[in-house]
Amino acid sequence: MNSNPLSPSQSSHVQPELRRANILGVGVHAINPPLALELIEATVADRRKGYVCVTGVHGVMEAQKDADLKVILNRSFLTTPDGMPTVWMGRWQGFSQMGRVYGPDLMLEVCRSSVLRGYTHFLYGGKPGVAEQLGTELCRRFPGLRVVGTFTPPFRDLDSLEEAELLSTVTKCKPDFFWVGLSTPKQERFMARYLDRLDTTLMLGVGAAFDVHTGGIRDAPDWVKDAGLQWLHRLCQEPRRLWKRYFINNPKFLWKAASQFVGLKIYSNYDATDHTRFTKDRMPPRVTTRTPATPEVQLGASRTSE
Repeated sequence: MNSNPLSPSQSSHVQPELRRANILGVGVHAINPPLALELIEATVADRRKGYVCVTGVHGVMEAQKDADLKVILNRSFLTTPDGMPTVWMGRWQGFSQMGRVYGPDLMLEVCRSSVLRGYTHFLYGGKPGVAEQLGTELCRRFPGLRVVGTFTPPFRDLDSLEEAELLSTVTKCKPDFFWVGLSTPKQERFMARYLDRLDTTLMLGVGAAFDVHTGGIRDAPDWVKDAGLQWLHRLCQEPRRLWKRYFINNPKFLWKAASQFVGLKIYSNYDATDHTRFTKDRMPPRVTTRTPATPEVQLGASRTSE
């Protein structure tokens, strides 16, 4: 196995051959934060459409019972290792430089780097008022950041009128980055469904980042994250909502991961011998380009759906 799969690209406009670790049949890219940022910047600079899934144990386990979700994760432009267990499994497979790409941190780094380049951002998700609050907070932290619109969806699929409003709003502002703050697997399904319909370049599903950066959720200390215990930190904040996810999914993940480790279970939906290819059920991600943006729309210009 290649012991150094994370060599940087030779040019910001040439994407290196990406490799994926096989995490229970889900192809999680063997990347780290600097490489993730490099790839994202190159993709937006080239105006290549795609979506980014920030995936940890929860997403991997949801994909075990949802074949469509597994396909969505495996067709992404990037599926990043959002939790330490996915990083540890990747390193076991030989990706020694694989590092955690945490959604809230990725959002901040992308916003920081986009100020000088003038890239635009659209915020979709959260409870009423959260997207607007997040836009204000990001602009405060990164003076000159261009947040061109927000949209708060209902807690269900969009109806025809809401969908038309969203499409019209995004067409007017043509954001470079479309941030999705829904829960897994809702945000992954949303991105896969709307990527070709929304006039944006890169969609990024970052889940709890909306609440983390607006104070709705307290972020864990670095040592807790590094120890792989952020799930416990989250559980202490939202026990009624998250107990089933962690007390049922986590033990199942450990058992399945151990079975994969010792060879009792082979996850063949993803080709572990060649991390750049999928098996025959794979459909290659669509790569298209988009036209330049029209004049900027101000923050909060879109109407919040009730």
